[in-house]
Amino acid sequence: MNSFSHINNIYFLGIGGIGMSALARYFNAQGIKVAGTDRHRSELTCNLEAEGISVLYSSEVEDIPQEIREDKTSLIVYTPAISVKNPQYQYFVAEAYTIKKRAQVLGDITRGTKTLAVAGTHGKTTTTAILAHLLKHSGAKVSAFLGGISENYQSNLILSGNEVIVVEADEYDRSFLHLAPNIAAITSMDADHLDIYGEPQQLEESFRAFAGLLPLEGLLFYKKGLPLSGVSVAVEEDADVSVRNLRIEDGSYLFDLDLKGEFLRDFRFSLPGKHNLFNAATALAMAIAFGTPKDLLKAALADFRGVSRRFTYKIKTEKLVLIDDYAHHPEEIRAAHEAVRAMHPEKEVLAVFQPHLFSRTRDFAEEFAQSLDLFDKVRLLDIYPAREEAMEGITSEWLLGKLKNKDSKLVGKEELVNEIKISGAPVIIMLGAGDIGEEVEKVKTALQDEN
Repeated sequence: MNSFSHINNIYFLGIGGIGMSALARYFNAQGIKVAGTDRHRSELTCNLEAEGISVLYSSEVEDIPQEIREDKTSLIVYTPAISVKNPQYQYFVAEAYTIKKRAQVLGDITRGTKTLAVAGTHGKTTTTAILAHLLKHSGAKVSAFLGGISENYQSNLILSGNEVIVVEADEYDRSFLHLAPNIAAITSMDADHLDIYGEPQQLEESFRAFAGLLPLEGLLFYKKGLPLSGVSVAVEEDADVSVRNLRIEDGSYLFDLDLKGEFLRDFRFSLPGKHNLFNAATALAMAIAFGTPKDLLKAALADFRGVSRRFTYKIKTEKLVLIDDYAHHPEEIRAAHEAVRAMHPEKEVLAVFQPHLFSRTRDFAEEFAQSLDLFDKVRLLDIYPAREEAMEGITSEWLLGKLKNKDSKLVGKEELVNEIKISGAPVIIMLGAGDIGEEVEKVKTALQDEN
């Protein structure tokens, strides 16, 4: 906090983002005056306002709060999703304010405090949330910045002290290279963000550079099979850390954790899918490396309730299941499919998918088609553009043409509820990182009214 002690005001451009809002909450808790702007009102921005943070829904210069205009020592924080053409961004540049990317600010916070960082093209949010919960539940004084809303704390920020920082390390735009980790994990390095990296090899080099940030005494945990060195983690495979003796009881996993021949017995974990077992094993290993007493971890893991929009059950009855999941990469969709088949065997599954980004849809069209074809029925929404402009020829209709599944079609949001009803599927999983989460709530309400 020392590097921010002279700052009275912080203004966030894009405050409604999951990473930005965690920072806004952090500084608000430190007594600094926090305000920000975003394009649209959302559940997150409404929660920020309820916490006393001023949120504007305008990019016009005249709408910048007066206290920010009058205080040239104000810190301006922006997300890469903000265009350099944004009028407020241009104003702050022209007026020579101190302007930093979100990742730079997060890096400043981690310096000088023991930091545990989790990276990976997927798995990092859940692993970070599990790790933060393990530490807090076990009594550590932890500050944690999460890339999702923890179901245990209903927040993307955990604040119980400054003994240790837990942070999700974002590979997008090489953001994680601003961090100063002491213990780190890399959960996956599948090709993604090729709009930034160009080639998968460049992405892999970026992860290697992240690993290189560790001090000599630092520890790197990584998924077995990745071209890295450190402590390997696996599920039911030989590795330095491995999940063993896996079984299912009362809808939860029971397993033992093998730490190079030392067995910690009978962990209970409720999140479905072997990918989540890997996430749990990684978080447990990092917590042990930090120094968490091993005898406290069993109760802590059993108490973990998940992350919002990570295989979140919205309806779960014998007749009908509705699941909300953030999956937006082909490998994440495959993992979600594996989990839904394991938890609901022999039931017909309808997948509703909203592609996220034109560039990602273009770069992984064949892989998306193959992963979606695993489901019994598929409904595609239009591509969610996020930070991108439309690309000629890259549409959900184009992606639909690559699917082999005969029961697949393109639907609009206004048709979605009816399409789901007439599908007759007893299990519905809604996938995507855009605004499909808002549609999930509409679907939930409509289906509950009928059942």
